[in-house]
Amino acid sequence: QTQLVESGGGLVQAGGSLRLSCAASGLIFSAYAMGWFRQAPGKEQEFVAAINWSGSNTSYVDSVKGRFTASRNNAKNTVYLQMNSLTPEDTAVYYCAASPFEVTALKNEYDYWGQGTQVTVSS
Repeated sequence: QTQLVESGGGLVQAGGSLRLSCAASGLIFSAYAMGWFRQAPGKEQEFVAAINWSGSNTSYVDSVKGRFTASRNNAKNTVYLQMNSLTPEDTAVYYCAASPFEVTALKNEYDYWGQGTQVTVSS
């Protein structure tokens, strides 16, 4: 069956960096756009970033533009989220997801979801 498994979360000080990974199996990875979403305590899940099947097109929520970078390695069936200049407001559970559409921020256009990885940024 299709699985998305996130890794790379953890505790980091404000101003630090983390790189999240999402390993996919059970799907034709290169046929899917991949997205990153996050959910902070007491808040709704929000779109963070997305990358198209080839990596040639990306989209970001305004709050992470210039700090986060999505990339992918289709040979490894893995998508990444490089997060720099982290702030406490970035604290959340981060989820990756797979969409058959082009880059999209809409949750209902994603077919598969991972279980999430916790990112905590201390001040």
